[in-house]
Amino acid sequence: MNVGFVFDDGGRSAAGYKGIAGDCACRSIAIATEKPCEEVYNALNSLVKQERPGKKKKRKLSARTGISMPLVKKYMTSVGWKWIPTMKIGQGCKVHLKAEELPSGRLVVRVSKHLTAMIEGVIHDTSDPRRIIMFYEEGKLIRTSGRCVYGYFVQQMQ
Repeated sequence: MNVGFVFDDGGRSAAGYKGIAGDCACRSIAIATEKPCEEVYNALNSLVKQERPGKKKKRKLSARTGISMPLVKKYMTSVGWKWIPTMKIGQGCKVHLKAEELPSGRLVVRVSKHLTAMIEGVIHDTSDPRRIIMFYEEGKLIRTSGRCVYGYFVQQMQ
């Protein structure tokens, strides 16, 4: 069974945010942690302000335009979530964005250039990030493949 999809902006429109933005980190964190979107925006922007400027940064980071994974990890750790990597450099894809390949519960999942929330095997996002590919042999579906998962955040047991 493939992961289902539910449109969910994480409270973004209710908080008064409009237009298109690169705020997938903020949205997915707000959805998975059940924190208000405004609270997550403010916390992420606070972390961005604390970061030292570096030579490699090509654009100004913010919760609205996107933030770096080290900052996402720093925030998620601070609210009691743990990073579980599913892929190593040169290893190839081992885990896909499918319910049967990920644990149940509330997750923030990292795929290429995107973070998405998954709750009990169902993706909650503003667009469907699955990229499902179906493989057929002699007109019969033999398997499906989806977007590769680099890792995910899961809430640590209290």
